[in-house]
Amino acid sequence: MNTIKQDESQQDSFTIKVILVENDHLTTVNFLKKFGDKLSVKVLESAEECLEFIKNKYPPDAIIIGRNMGGLKFLETVRTERWTRTLPVIITSEQISQGLLKEVLEKKGDDLFPKDFSKGDLVTRLEYFIKRRHYQANQQAKSNILAVKIPFWKRAIDVFSTGMALLLLSPILAVVAILIKLDSKGPIVYKSRRVGAGYKVFEIYKFRTMRTDADQMIKNMGSLNMYTKETNEKKIEGLCEDCSLKNACQQQLFLDGQVVCEKTYLAEKKEKVAFMKFQNDPRITKFGGFLRNSSIDELPQLFNIFMGDMSLIGNRPLPLYEAEKLTTDKYIERFAGPGGLTGLWQVTKRGKGKKEMTEEERIELDIEYARNFSFKYDMKIFFMTFPALLQSENV
Repeated sequence: MNTIKQDESQQDSFTIKVILVENDHLTTVNFLKKFGDKLSVKVLESAEECLEFIKNKYPPDAIIIGRNMGGLKFLETVRTERWTRTLPVIITSEQISQGLLKEVLEKKGDDLFPKDFSKGDLVTRLEYFIKRRHYQANQQAKSNILAVKIPFWKRAIDVFSTGMALLLLSPILAVVAILIKLDSKGPIVYKSRRVGAGYKVFEIYKFRTMRTDADQMIKNMGSLNMYTKETNEKKIEGLCEDCSLKNACQQQLFLDGQVVCEKTYLAEKKEKVAFMKFQNDPRITKFGGFLRNSSIDELPQLFNIFMGDMSLIGNRPLPLYEAEKLTTDKYIERFAGPGGLTGLWQVTKRGKGKKEMTEEERIELDIEYARNFSFKYDMKIFFMTFPALLQSENV
């Protein structure tokens, strides 16, 4: 017997497709009566026929096979084949015992049901298998996105160009180091942990342009952030408007010793931007302003490029507090491109004095580079960088 129970008019992309391996007519009829209106079922009469079918046809959402049909042997076979290794397999049996359950789990079976399905919820279990498969697919997709490989031509250009630059610029680097030391107290080189290509974390080097307490000052500078979204709404504290009408919060959250509405808290948290950039930054030293406007402060990053932490052209490596906010499916692709000293968004708007560049625009430019970078594209950005070095905005 080889039948398909399926109403074409009721089928859609969310129909759960299963293969039932069974040669007993009465068992098959009972199964179709119980689940035929909820599942798309294909009945095959042997484990061998099932293996041949899934090899040459389509993979179902799950396979249901009885122990008496050679289910355990079938399970061993599908788990050794690469193309069926993750296929959900449910074993059925007349009698359920702890020993049989242990054996099914050891052979990496997904579940064990009574043959008449008198216990357990098969449909709910199958829905879980589908959600698990989608999650695994998404995780694999993210893993593939973050598996960044730097082309040989790009790495060769990086090593040669930065090696020559470090030799030629060594006198300038020495003079700048002396002037920084004379201008303010603190180290000459500032090291900061950044997230680059493939979400790799490394320490980036820059000439120090800020006061030594700059990291502490940033907590009180949110209103100066160029990427802060403008709003005329008053920040809600305590209960939200809806909860205030009921004199009680329906979603209480205790934060800093007070009760706030969780809905309001999450909405405000979502509004906070990832990127931070300031005009007339009070943390910058006198000599640091010159270093920034001339981009000389970034010259120590030539060492990062030479060592392979980043590339000459690419998406700017981000501080940890910025990168952790860009891990969603919508934004993670910006880390699929090589990290770089200069990149597409810098030459697109930097140096034009435009304050209206939004966080979203910057991310979109990063993603565009990650998708399209090539030797020709890198050369275009490289030659566009020089006019942008003498930027007109004080950031």
